[in-house]
Amino acid sequence: MKFYFQRKVLKNGMTILFEKRDLPIVSVAFAVRNGGINESEKEKGISHFIEHMLYKGTPTRNTKKIAQEIEWNGGELNGFTSEEVVAYWCKMPSTKLNIALDVLSDMIKNPLFDKKELEKERKVIFEEIKMYHDNPKLHVFDEIQKSLYTGTMKINLAGTLETMNSVDRKKIKKKFEEIYKTNNLILCVVGNANFEKLVKFAEKNFSGEKGKVPKQEFELMNEEKIEKRKGIEQANLVFAYHTPLANDKRNYVARILSCLMAEGMASRLFNEIREKRNLAYAVKGSSNINKNFSYNFIYVGTMKENIEKVKKLILKEFKKVAESLSESELNQVKEQLIGNHQISMEDSQTQMINLLLHEINGDAREFYEFEKNIKGVKLKDVKEMSSGVKEKNYSFFALVPE
Repeated sequence: MKFYFQRKVLKNGMTILFEKRDLPIVSVAFAVRNGGINESEKEKGISHFIEHMLYKGTPTRNTKKIAQEIEWNGGELNGFTSEEVVAYWCKMPSTKLNIALDVLSDMIKNPLFDKKELEKERKVIFEEIKMYHDNPKLHVFDEIQKSLYTGTMKINLAGTLETMNSVDRKKIKKKFEEIYKTNNLILCVVGNANFEKLVKFAEKNFSGEKGKVPKQEFELMNEEKIEKRKGIEQANLVFAYHTPLANDKRNYVARILSCLMAEGMASRLFNEIREKRNLAYAVKGSSNINKNFSYNFIYVGTMKENIEKVKKLILKEFKKVAESLSESELNQVKEQLIGNHQISMEDSQTQMINLLLHEINGDAREFYEFEKNIKGVKLKDVKEMSSGVKEKNYSFFALVPE
């Protein structure tokens, strides 16, 4: 597949990412190189709070007008916060690109942080925090990260009731003014647009102010924990293990191992746990590979009495892979990952996020090296990584009926 991709770091410090497409659609995102991983434990959730507040109005647009200008022109508007990036994006007809750029840039340059809106949004975030806790499947993913890391990584991106109660307008405004500087910003566009016009827009509308993103210290750990809860009938469990970071080529070994073990109906654990033994309906896995932290995980929903059996089956399968994985099976998994990668590029919005995340991890251009890097993985490397997943070298969390 051929791609027309351009990347440029401007004199004002902003990074521009652009993939040209001939369809009459464009996906646009402004992102900041900062997320939950950059927050202290006392302020955890503030990046997510800022994300919410940037949709709450500027001097020229209130909340309703922001939504109307995008949606009434056929667009979709949204955003997200992760541990390493916060993004504000929309998907529009390409003829409306100027509207998208104007609205999104206004949001990230001129937020009001209105006191009344802030207090209203605090209540919304409280409900979001409760939602993560009350949903068993969401809760186990929060808890598995707590079992893998110390420090700020042990706290949900949305924060806690305590941290979010302690954040006021002054703190939010101060954090915003420190972080949302041009050198920390990325403009990513996928669709029918002109790169030079994007560059001119960014040069004209962003001054070149510089800001620093704080770095928090945390350590890796492994922990096993079982939590009991009334009112649920199924046990939800996650098995996870640390993997190489995004700047280490061995992360492609980790991606292959994850796919081999639990990604899809052809995976080893889907067949061992669900098809052969009927111990679960959901058996899923994935990689969470980033610049500063990285792990693979396997999720299973099963009966309370099957937890230990499932855990032993997972460990047994890693041992089998370490001892007897064949070149033919490895090549099949490589083809699966390459195909999935190509499918992910179909939608401009998904591709926009793909490029953003790769830029945050180092350089968006590496996204286009995926096939080569996957094909370059050796059998011995997959076997070696699989052999490292054994007793005391993984984290495990299960939420079970009381």
